[in-house]
Amino acid sequence: MKPHEHVAAFGTAEGELRVGGMPLSRLAERVGSTPFFAYDRGLLDARIDRLRSALPASVQLSYAMKANPMPAVVQHLAHRVDRIDVASALEMHAALDTVMAAGRVSFAGPGKSPAEIRQAVAAGIIVEVESATELARVVAAGDDLGLTPNVAVRVNPDFAVKGSGMRMGGGPQQFGIDAEQVPGVLREFAAAGVNWLGFHVFAGSQNLNAEIIAEAQRRTVDLVASLAEHLPAPVRYLNLGGGFGIPYVGKDQPLDLGLVAAGLGELVDGALADRLPEAVPVIELGRYIVGECGVYVTRVLDRKVSRGKTYLVVDGGMHHQLAASGNFGQVIRRNYPLVVGNHVEKPGAETATVVGCLCTPLDLLGDDVELPAAEIGDLVVIFQAGAYGLTASPTAFLGHPAPVEVLV
Repeated sequence: MKPHEHVAAFGTAEGELRVGGMPLSRLAERVGSTPFFAYDRGLLDARIDRLRSALPASVQLSYAMKANPMPAVVQHLAHRVDRIDVASALEMHAALDTVMAAGRVSFAGPGKSPAEIRQAVAAGIIVEVESATELARVVAAGDDLGLTPNVAVRVNPDFAVKGSGMRMGGGPQQFGIDAEQVPGVLREFAAAGVNWLGFHVFAGSQNLNAEIIAEAQRRTVDLVASLAEHLPAPVRYLNLGGGFGIPYVGKDQPLDLGLVAAGLGELVDGALADRLPEAVPVIELGRYIVGECGVYVTRVLDRKVSRGKTYLVVDGGMHHQLAASGNFGQVIRRNYPLVVGNHVEKPGAETATVVGCLCTPLDLLGDDVELPAAEIGDLVVIFQAGAYGLTASPTAFLGHPAPVEVLV
């Protein structure tokens, strides 16, 4: 998607970008300082509505809080989704502070500490175990507390998903129990006093190819069906993962959600109904829900020309928005879509490079971007900033103040 397409999604007013219906300069005044992250409540709702209308009615939607754990965002989404997935004790506490029932909160991720596992068991959330060691700790916590833990087994599949921005399944992984090891682990713990719910398979993230996602879901159902006979109870919970991507750069094409939904509908009505009739299918999404609903706003502090190249130096940078700088695992750095938010209707007049305020050449937010002639005080807006922004960035680097986050 191009910057003008993102501008159209948010809307304009008085020649400025709107966020939550408010002109950007007015929003900046209300926030009181830059930089800041702003998340558009209306766009969040529109994305949930789109997912609800596309996906089969029997498929439950889980929000992966790791994408954006801002409390106001989590509180809002807790009213709109069926489940919340967490990856730490802090995220678990945030989820339990919403209207979401504890039994609809899942806890995934490698390296859960014994203390975190104990808290999860005590709260009654679903622990998605990533190893035999974690499973033993869950059992021990349940015995000690006199409770029956809710357990799902995360499986590292015996297939890889091509086209994912980050592969999280197939081959050797720190995520999940290798598919071929699952039967043995389940035999070992068959008599353990736990509530066996089912399985979680998450093969990769940030995938824009609908056919690949649909194929991964089909293979996931086949895999889980083959493992189901080893589970000491019927499969009632099947987390199919997510991996739905969003376009970050101009050449990216948006995911064909309709094609994904059609394939999922065939699975739900076909193989899943036949082979795992009691399983509730769950799609776990983070980036796809919040990523396109947020912007990062930073103000031009300086404008300089160095040997013919124009630099706009802003008061933000990679310490808040690491991914936009290209330092969040990207193989090749490409510009995120950005605009001068208080002059979005002006045509491009120059090529400028937008850099942050850190003492490193890595602090690059936009390289050779066509923009209106920007002056000191103008507001630069980076789109696709709703997911893996603030909490995925090195905020303590050089000791700059943390940015404000607002849901509008």
